[in-house]
Amino acid sequence: MTRPMKILSGLLLCLAVYCGVDPFNHSATSGFPGFVSHKVDFPHWSEIPTNKDPQNLLQKSEIKFVGQVQGPESIVFDPMGRGPYTGVADGRVVFWNGDSWVDFAYTSSNRSALCDPQPSPLAYLKNEHICGRPLGLRFNKKTGDLYIADAYFGLMKVGPEGGLATSLATEAEGVPFKFTNDLDIDDDGNVYFTDSSVNYQRRNFLQLVFSAEDTGRVLKYDPVTKETTVLVRNIQFPNGITLSKDGSFFIFCEGSIGRLTRYWLKGAKAGTTDIFAILPGFPDNVRTNKDGEFWVALHCRRSSPNYWMSTRPKLRDFMLRLPIKAKYQFMIFIGGWPQGIAVKYSPEGDILQVLEDRPGKVVKAISEVEEKDGKLWIGSVLMPFIAVYDLGSAT
Repeated sequence: MTRPMKILSGLLLCLAVYCGVDPFNHSATSGFPGFVSHKVDFPHWSEIPTNKDPQNLLQKSEIKFVGQVQGPESIVFDPMGRGPYTGVADGRVVFWNGDSWVDFAYTSSNRSALCDPQPSPLAYLKNEHICGRPLGLRFNKKTGDLYIADAYFGLMKVGPEGGLATSLATEAEGVPFKFTNDLDIDDDGNVYFTDSSVNYQRRNFLQLVFSAEDTGRVLKYDPVTKETTVLVRNIQFPNGITLSKDGSFFIFCEGSIGRLTRYWLKGAKAGTTDIFAILPGFPDNVRTNKDGEFWVALHCRRSSPNYWMSTRPKLRDFMLRLPIKAKYQFMIFIGGWPQGIAVKYSPEGDILQVLEDRPGKVVKAISEVEEKDGKLWIGSVLMPFIAVYDLGSAT
């Protein structure tokens, strides 16, 4: 062996030892000794829609409330049309009264100085399990109660006057919720909601993304019997969920695969699922508009890096053991930078409209798109603002 080859072999051996030992805890899986990468069964590239927004119309969005709302994941309006209301990174649900943001509700009874304002949404991660993290929000239009999917405290409810939310459910089949994510409510008050993992909490969401494990569940809470049942199990990162306008089915997002799945509630197919749509990227939440169409928020498009890493768990394991911090591994996975993508689907699952900010100059890391009065209210679990896009700008 030549001297250069010996040097190269020695360097590769040192790198392998360094990655295996990770003495400075720089790898994305440091602190997770049981971490396992799972294969994602991606659809064939020919099935992935290529619809794009060549004008990057989301760049016309108005950025509002900068620094006033940290990580506004979900956005709702109450039955009287007031709001918006949103859950923020410090564990509160806040309400826009027309002049300012005021506290409306909170999910933790153990709030302290640990929950005081921080410089960015991610700065709250280490104390989220103490302060709470409201994610999905929905109002019961009949009672005015606000239902909350708190990532740590489970399914909760607070009355029209706000205050400390009451716990409704924290486990199903004896298995505690680890990452309660989103919800919707039918006309009878039944709550359909997602638990993204039984292993990873939200503060470890990057490791959940990297693992692609399939312990996620879709559940139903019955307000009469107060029982929680599992409707769908073994899902790779379920998150957003929404009922159809007629209540015959709901659809939920499968984050790792990048698709919408339909669960039938009525008719001959009741209790069964089918694929509603293959998405052009990876979803967070999905919301139904007044016309029965569905707005899906995507945090990035599909790309070669996430395809290769998702379909080859051994390659992913190798990459994740490199001394590269999780947040930088995530940037590699999503193609280099956070994007802004919103896609509207028909009740039959056909793409009706695509809105984008591909460079992420104005809108990025979208978590939810709520349509109201001709405008899209856009939230982001990672950004310190809400964006508002006027649908008239697309014409």
